[in-house]
Amino acid sequence: MRPFEEDDLEWLISHRANADVAQFLGGLLKQTPEFVEKRMRFYMKCFEEFGFSMCVTSLLETGWPIGVSGLQPLENTGEIEVGYAFDKDHWGKGLATECGIGWLRYGFTEAGLERIVAVCDPENTGSRRVMEKLGMSYEDAAFSYGFPVVRYGVSRADFEERFG
Repeated sequence: MRPFEEDDLEWLISHRANADVAQFLGGLLKQTPEFVEKRMRFYMKCFEEFGFSMCVTSLLETGWPIGVSGLQPLENTGEIEVGYAFDKDHWGKGLATECGIGWLRYGFTEAGLERIVAVCDPENTGSRRVMEKLGMSYEDAAFSYGFPVVRYGVSRADFEERFG
């Protein structure tokens, strides 16, 4: 995992232009090159400001990007969320859980956070399962990124109790 760089824009546009990836990121119509560039700039600003953000996530063996994962401020709330979005070829391999655990550990031990949330489309059962594997509990239905979402959360104490 590494922070975004200017050269990543073409890859990110391609990644988010995939219908399977985009379906739970607001859909293909939202994934215009302008919108994706704005999101990448947001990620870069977050890293500058907080020392964490959504990051390019690559396989160690190849170094080739397969998705994004990281921590970022949740729109309109100030809460910090963990997130992940991988190419469909890499779904179901445990990568979201592995990255999520790493990001939660970083958020609690390095960034000093007391609580981290995650949101997803209510129909995104795969993401909801990952949140539960991360020790997160369902909190409520909310509205974020322009869409209805479900919100899950975990405290530092609950995470440490489960994952040490």
